Amino acid sequence: MEIAPTVVPEDEPAVASVYTKVSWRLIPVLLLCYFAAYVDRINIGFAQASMSSDLKFSTAIFGLGGGIFFIGYLLFEVPSNLLMEKIGARKTLSRILILWGAISSAMMFVRTPESFYILRFLLGVAEAGFFPGVILYLTYWYPAQRRAKIVALFMTPVAFSGLLGGPLSGWILQNFDGVNGWAAWQWMFLIEGLPSILLGLAVMLILDDRPSDARWLDNRERQILERALVDDHSAGRHGDWHSLLVLLKNARIYVLTLIYFALVAGVITISFWIPAIIKSVFVGGTHVQIGWLTAIPYACGGIGMVLMGRHSDQTAERRWHCIASLLAGAIGIAALGAASHSLPIALVAMSLAAIGIFSGFATFWAAATQYLSATTIAAGLALVSSLGQLGGFVSPILIGSLKASTGSFAAGLYGIGAILLIGAVGMFCLPTPRVERGGVRVS
Repeated sequence: MEIAPTVVPEDEPAVASVYTKVSWRLIPVLLLCYFAAYVDRINIGFAQASMSSDLKFSTAIFGLGGGIFFIGYLLFEVPSNLLMEKIGARKTLSRILILWGAISSAMMFVRTPESFYILRFLLGVAEAGFFPGVILYLTYWYPAQRRAKIVALFMTPVAFSGLLGGPLSGWILQNFDGVNGWAAWQWMFLIEGLPSILLGLAVMLILDDRPSDARWLDNRERQILERALVDDHSAGRHGDWHSLLVLLKNARIYVLTLIYFALVAGVITISFWIPAIIKSVFVGGTHVQIGWLTAIPYACGGIGMVLMGRHSDQTAERRWHCIASLLAGAIGIAALGAASHSLPIALVAMSLAAIGIFSGFATFWAAATQYLSATTIAAGLALVSSLGQLGGFVSPILIGSLKASTGSFAAGLYGIGAILLIGAVGMFCLPTPRVERGGVRVS
């Protein structure tokens, strides 16, 4: 029987209770998965110094290896998201987690630049579809007016991966060198890759594809969720290959891609290069000290992301929140380029950049779903995410090559700051999306 499009009031205690129940069921698992994903993605930044010493890799080699990850990500992200519509989120996310955990652990066997490039490419292939898949998955459960806060909460592992993963990586690098005849960086890849495999198995047991599949909800709770979603653009058919062809003719998709390109370039600059930048400023610092120092900007970024997402939901405004975040990120990254001889100033600049960039992700994705129709949202999210991942290809190569030629991170950081500024201009050029207040869209 079809549910009538009745709007359930946002402040109704029953609705709040149901969403609390849903969040406690889904979000902890998704948080752990994204935390594992990001630790496996950024630990190469902590391994850089040790691998360079053992394997004689230059910053240019590391920059290219860092970028190649995103080529694999780009090529397989849209197919992964469309496949998720066919087989469900549970099987898709489980497959992704198990594959990337195995490949991340296999990084311990790298010996040549070629093997480094191959495994980084395969890691991107394995992880492709995870982030846009989760964003799409959240639209099956949460209406648009609740989504910025949830997306911001889901993305906190981007911050906590550095807050917790940085000290963990530093501790492994400092204490495991030579154990069983392996280098410390080999142990780091092995230890930090195994949790992803275990989480892939857990996803199959805990997550449900949609509210209609959730046995832990009663009929009344399912109806509350369906009523909240029935008039939302996340309800209904979510896309196919035909909708992908339609999207390629939509100019807004390319503006959204440009904005996401800037955000990805910014976050990869933080995650991939901050350990090396701190090491260049804090000469003589130990692995553990550098790990703890990297936690500072990540902690600031995580707090800023949650607060910005919450304020965006409270005001039902996305566009200006995203513009402000991009501008803060641009200023922070550019200031970092000028802070090459002062650790305190560098940490302040990193923290401002992290606050802006991480906050920009949450508000961007909440806004992006408002620019896509019900028939194009699955393909649209994947297309924007996959093409935007080119920012992750450009960023490490740009900074790595300029560092190799100039001996300084400054030129590359100024370039990333300019890219973030262009992203802010792109968001400014988009029309204000329709917003939701009390479950009703207002033009």
